[in-house]
Amino acid sequence: MTNPPGFCTVTWFTKRGAMFTSENLHVAFKYVPLIVLVVIILLLATILICKTRGAALSSCCKPALNVAAIDRERILKAAAVALKQAPVTITAFSAKLSQGGPNDFYSNGDYWWPDPAKPDGQPYIRRDGESNPGNFSQHRMAVKAVRDSVAALAAAYKVTGDDRYAVKAEELLRVFFLDEKTRMNPNLNFAQAIPGVSPGRGIGIIDALHLIEIPAAVRAMGKSKAFPAETGTDLRQWFRDLAEWMTTSKNGIDESREKNNHAVAFYLQLAVYADFTGDEAKLALCRQQFKEVFVSKQMAPDGGFPLELARTKPYAYSIFQLDNMTLLCQVLSTEADNLWTFELPDGRGIRTAVAYLFPFLADKSKWPLKPDVQAWDGWPARQPALLFASLAFGEEKYLDLWQKLPADPADPEVQRNIAVTQPILWLK
Repeated sequence: MTNPPGFCTVTWFTKRGAMFTSENLHVAFKYVPLIVLVVIILLLATILICKTRGAALSSCCKPALNVAAIDRERILKAAAVALKQAPVTITAFSAKLSQGGPNDFYSNGDYWWPDPAKPDGQPYIRRDGESNPGNFSQHRMAVKAVRDSVAALAAAYKVTGDDRYAVKAEELLRVFFLDEKTRMNPNLNFAQAIPGVSPGRGIGIIDALHLIEIPAAVRAMGKSKAFPAETGTDLRQWFRDLAEWMTTSKNGIDESREKNNHAVAFYLQLAVYADFTGDEAKLALCRQQFKEVFVSKQMAPDGGFPLELARTKPYAYSIFQLDNMTLLCQVLSTEADNLWTFELPDGRGIRTAVAYLFPFLADKSKWPLKPDVQAWDGWPARQPALLFASLAFGEEKYLDLWQKLPADPADPEVQRNIAVTQPILWLK
């Protein structure tokens, strides 16, 4: 090779006797731009792969969030309480106005009150957004109690591997769902009854939303030798029966056709139970509903949900709706059908919905509407939407806010409207 003008060859020898010259270096430098180009191409390819899997570069390249470390103390504290929990049943609470039997779940419509103009108060009258504290709620509280305890025990088993948590959880589950005398029947025929108006309505299915954490808990304890496989099989049959009732009964069909958060909560329950029991047909139905109804018809171009914003508790309903929409994404998304990245041609999708509400979760004073008529001071809490969206989109600000908000809200109305108590059970 001929050196360019003014270029002289200098020779160096390494300690091992290898020779390389300034002329060799000149040749090498000629290929530096090509090497840089190759690196850039590989980087761009990595970004593309991350995006096609529904994650930003930051989320696919960073270590997974250690929820176990963040929540370990609160999990073990809740599990210690759950270990002392006596078995919970709905049969322990007689519902005098129920037209069902002792094993049938019963509740009253939230916003229905006795008519003061009538001697017996019937038929009840509606006061939107104002929950009647005198309504029968013991069965709701029983569902919440068994969910709280079983979820805490399952989370504790997951972080410690200690079988005593699985033993206690199995006892609570068997008594509540499986024992003939004490089990809850797998239907909600008498939920959200209105005295003098209806023995039970489709919109009462939302009262069992807390049950969605039970399948996640059972899965978490599946490796424990202390958790009988037979119990797991029987529980899957119970939830299979409930899912079938939801899709075939009049009340279930009515609820599935609601045009607001009720339909979202219905399909979230159905999605969890179908996933738990391996019902691919119902899972496909839930994905279709998410795309063709919840995003297409319920979501506004800015990511808000107009029917929730029109209520007397628009802030709470918007949070509730977003939590459940993101949970649908978490449960239903696959590599072949990722709901986190699904968008309509106009850009509407779950990313838009999270971006819409985030500023108001970060600073409630920016909320453009009137304060909610109930539980205004209790919101927001540590909403699951923030955690799951942060992991899906690689948004650090979502995760930062999630960690700052209270993990265990004290307001009963807020507790009632958060379906996830132990996020570690939901991580894939």
